[in-house]
Amino acid sequence: MLTKFETKSNRVKGLSFHSKRPWILASLHSGVIQLWDYRMGTLIDRFDEHDGPVRGVHFHKSQPLFVSGGDDYKIKVWNYKLHRCLFTLLGHLDYIRTVQFHHEYPWIVSASDDQTIRIWNWQSRTCISVLTGHNHYVMCASFHPKEDLVVSASLDQTVRVWDIGALRKKTVSPADDILRLSQMNTDLFGGVDAVVKYVLEGHDRGVNWAAFHPSLPLIVSGADDRQVKLWRMNDTKAWEVDTLRGHMNNVSCVMFHAKQDIIVSNSEDRSIRVWDVTKRTGVQTFRREHDRFWILASHPEMNLLAAGHDSGMIVFKLERERPAFAVSGDSLFYTKDRFLRFYEFSAQKDTQVMPIRRPGSTSLNQSPRTLSYSPTENAVLICSDVDGGSYELYFIPKDSIGRGDSLQEAKRGPGGSAVFVARNRFAVLEKSNNQVLVKNLKNEIVKKSALPIAADAIFYAGTGNLLCRAEDRVVIFDLQQRLVLGELQTPFVKYVVWSHDMESVALLSKHAIIIANKKLVHQCTLHETIRVKSGAWDDNGVFIYTTLNHIKYCLANGDSGIIRTLDVPIYITKVSGNTIFCLDRDGKNRSIVIDATEYIFKLSLLKKRYDHVMSMIRNSQLCGEAVIAYLQQKGFPDVALHFVKDERTRFNLAIESGNIQIAVASATAIDEKDYWYRLGVEALRQGNAGIVEYAYQRTKNFERLSFLYLITGNIEKLSKMMKIAEVKNDVMGQFHNALYLGDVRERVKILENVGHLPLAYITASTHGLQDVAEHLAAELGDNVPSLPEGKTASLLMPRAPVMCSGDWPLLRVMKGIFEGGLDNIGRGAADEEDEAADGDWGEELDMVDVDGLQNGDVTAILEDGEEAAENEEEVGWELEDLELPPEADTPRASVNARSSVFVAPTPGMPVSQIWVQRSSLAAEHAAAGNFDTAMRLLSRQLGIKNFAPLRPMFLDLHTGSHSYLRAFSSAPVISLAVERGWKESASPNVRGPPALVFNFSQLEEKLKAGYKATTTGKFTEALRLFISILHTIPLIVVESRREVDEVKELIIIVKEYVLGLQIELKRREVKDDPVRQQELAAYFTHCNLQMPHLRLALQNAMTVCFKAKNLATAANFARRLLETNPTLESQARTARQVLQAAERNMTDSAQLNYDFRNPFVTCGATYVPIYRGQKDVSCPYCSSRFVPSQEGQLCTVCDLAVVGADASGLLCSPSQIR
Repeated sequence: MLTKFETKSNRVKGLSFHSKRPWILASLHSGVIQLWDYRMGTLIDRFDEHDGPVRGVHFHKSQPLFVSGGDDYKIKVWNYKLHRCLFTLLGHLDYIRTVQFHHEYPWIVSASDDQTIRIWNWQSRTCISVLTGHNHYVMCASFHPKEDLVVSASLDQTVRVWDIGALRKKTVSPADDILRLSQMNTDLFGGVDAVVKYVLEGHDRGVNWAAFHPSLPLIVSGADDRQVKLWRMNDTKAWEVDTLRGHMNNVSCVMFHAKQDIIVSNSEDRSIRVWDVTKRTGVQTFRREHDRFWILASHPEMNLLAAGHDSGMIVFKLERERPAFAVSGDSLFYTKDRFLRFYEFSAQKDTQVMPIRRPGSTSLNQSPRTLSYSPTENAVLICSDVDGGSYELYFIPKDSIGRGDSLQEAKRGPGGSAVFVARNRFAVLEKSNNQVLVKNLKNEIVKKSALPIAADAIFYAGTGNLLCRAEDRVVIFDLQQRLVLGELQTPFVKYVVWSHDMESVALLSKHAIIIANKKLVHQCTLHETIRVKSGAWDDNGVFIYTTLNHIKYCLANGDSGIIRTLDVPIYITKVSGNTIFCLDRDGKNRSIVIDATEYIFKLSLLKKRYDHVMSMIRNSQLCGEAVIAYLQQKGFPDVALHFVKDERTRFNLAIESGNIQIAVASATAIDEKDYWYRLGVEALRQGNAGIVEYAYQRTKNFERLSFLYLITGNIEKLSKMMKIAEVKNDVMGQFHNALYLGDVRERVKILENVGHLPLAYITASTHGLQDVAEHLAAELGDNVPSLPEGKTASLLMPRAPVMCSGDWPLLRVMKGIFEGGLDNIGRGAADEEDEAADGDWGEELDMVDVDGLQNGDVTAILEDGEEAAENEEEVGWELEDLELPPEADTPRASVNARSSVFVAPTPGMPVSQIWVQRSSLAAEHAAAGNFDTAMRLLSRQLGIKNFAPLRPMFLDLHTGSHSYLRAFSSAPVISLAVERGWKESASPNVRGPPALVFNFSQLEEKLKAGYKATTTGKFTEALRLFISILHTIPLIVVESRREVDEVKELIIIVKEYVLGLQIELKRREVKDDPVRQQELAAYFTHCNLQMPHLRLALQNAMTVCFKAKNLATAANFARRLLETNPTLESQARTARQVLQAAERNMTDSAQLNYDFRNPFVTCGATYVPIYRGQKDVSCPYCSSRFVPSQEGQLCTVCDLAVVGADASGLLCSPSQIR
């Protein structure tokens, strides 16, 4: 039993399948009727007007109707499109058990507990017949699918068959009035519309269900005596044929299967049973744990059944309908009705090859599941579920194809999964031991191989390889080397489809498709809500697959789409060009021609075959929102432009792709302020001054227009703008324009006109216009404002722009593939666009409409503008008439820009970004200016938290890896990346790593300087040098592994010196504590120093201890000093004298925290010894040791890292990463 869909709900009492759509109605004991889509698994609608349980429900075959009958004695007819009940039929006096539409006439038959069966006409909404005769509840009634018969079952232990031929004659063809009269009489005196034809007696208890066979004169019934009875009838009588026993409780429903010779029954014993009609034996039983079954329904056209139980319902199939098949080159081998068949794709010829199993052995679900073919040996392996999974090996005689009659005994064996892995070897999965047996064609085991995962099926994966499937993954296993070649986590995989070249594989699960390469490296996953059924690769490497109701495609990048809809599910066998070869559920070969344009178009875009894309745009009818959205999403708005007719969409796409000409044309057609504004913004971005000007003119945006003329240096147009502002009485605009022009007289005049006399006076005086100033002073009288003393005035004049007027200079690059090639498609010829643009250009400054202008200029502009608009058909503009300067201030230049083949180049990736992407070295991130990631890397690698000391180095690295060029005064400085190890022979497109200002040799020089300062006793200077080395090392990059080791060694050397020098400087501070002084001097001698420095430290410690009368300790230092064989005689002599003095009195006057016999290291913060075996924490960078209480504090030696932090270690060379 293959469960296709399951619901959880109240008890289901009635079920009905829709004949065309994947819908099922379920009527519940709660009074609700549910409408489910069993393919999608969704609840579509619910109808709840009945009061109490609804026991019967039925879809009409062709109308959007269904009928229901409930315990409220009502029959309701519903329209599911209108989501409402159309009318209610009243007449029954008790619960209604079943309702059913007639397949042809407008009738409904209903059975009720009032012991009657009624037939209703749902068009006239009347009861046309009452069938009386049962003397207990009538449990069900149904029409015969072909004849004028009704069968009913009742608790009076009988099944009755009624003849309704007279009713049909009466309602369908009352021939004449006389006949009608006689019918009236019969109606009045008890009609004979429906008469009992047979009464079938044989059950010992009440009968719950009876049903006709769809084509044979058989009836099946089920009753409370737990028996299913089979009856046969002829024209005159009916008799019992057999009884099927096996149910343990009341049989609630029983029916014949439409396609097979079986009976399906269900019962309150919580089981569904399947019986063989011919053998009259039980074939299969399906049980539920806790739910009693109440109702069965079968799909009128498909091989689907449904059963309702106490807590919902299930939609199921009894058998798989997928034929087993294997494709080899031009041929297809498949199984159908116990025969192996052969189909040739090129000739479309179908022949029977041979019978593959003894007839009569097929019980449910024992048909072949998979088929594997070996072309060289002409052998076929067929696997099925017989005997818990077994395979059969057949050899196809060369001459037998076409005859199909030779019966041969197959070589058999256990194992539900078997496939050919080589010419004459096949693999069989043995699940119990989780191993694969490789056998030869004599069915002898050649080799055994244990599998790497608990597999439950195996598939072919190339010669000698198997694809093994487990519950949640698949692996490719090499049988020769016993190696796993690839593994992939997947949902449960049902089918595996390899591409022709075996480079790609599609793994099909119930609701997903996973595409991977031959090593099972994942490429993409597609999820489907409807079940995936089959698939095949086409010649272009596109995967074509089917769901229950669609043929779809999937590209390598995961893009998918629908090719066409299906009425019935099909199984694709091969895709050739635009023909799909497939098998349907009846095992017939079909070929479907599809339109592959959409996916070939997307594939061409994906593979950058732009010539194909071009020709497809020209020649095919590709269109629609989906294609436009797809092109936009994939970054081809310029291509999408050629599909679109809607002006607003065209405008948006044109702006997105920077196609200013089309944007102008669309904006002109739309003519809305917002669109002109957006056009202005884009044109400004492209530096197309002419179009910006036009856009601002169309929106009458004077402020922006004035500013545009200012920055493009168009003084003449600016003065016109000032006059227009004057006409419009826009004082502020007038003043701004005067300011932009540097026209002082005009500014004074404006200020005077609006009554700002003090401002006007100051402006005139400052700019030396004495005559005007005197005239204003006279007007002001005593209120003349005073001017500031000692200031020199300068005229505010706008700077002359670098580029005067015109459009920005543009870079000349190659024309894009979609440019010129597409220019004349989709929107008529380009000339029309130009003309449209030119036509409207005439309204250049069409903002002035005031009578009596003093201003000849502006009127001239207006008149000329109108002329230009009228003379659209003239070629070019007659510039002389327009009194305009000869600059190209019309967008003509840019509209025709397509002749100069300009396409804006795409911006490349900044060098700093390339550096950052390629490197994990902090120094290179800092050089790229990406300080944030550099700090994160240092924190992760070395535990550094204090970045203050590194800040100047970061800045040095960044500035040192770039060089800066000045172009000219108003342009920004251009920065150039400086690369490490650049040669002239280097490829211009390959970026090297950044040049770094710090290197290892500099550190070696510093180290020598530090040694020298230590020797001469300049401890503060030496400490500064050593700490600077420690601070620089994190930002050093070296090339080889050997140098990496040297860098790590250097950290240890320098760390020891820093610690020693810090201890010595601390000793000099604590003058008043002689004990602490001696301890610190002693610890200094245990730092790992160069020999000369160690001798000096020992001499120093010896001196300090001797003076403090700690003679035993001083003697120890003297002895150590002599052991170093000092080169200076004075050192040796002093040491010997100290030894002699100490030997007379080997005592210490003070107890020191110092035990030279016990090895120790000194804590870098507290300067106390940490003896061997005591706990300590260390700095992740310089590895200095500390007492545990210092954990989480900043390291006092390197001043960078946090003590005890986790860190991955120093990374200072690309060689460490490789």
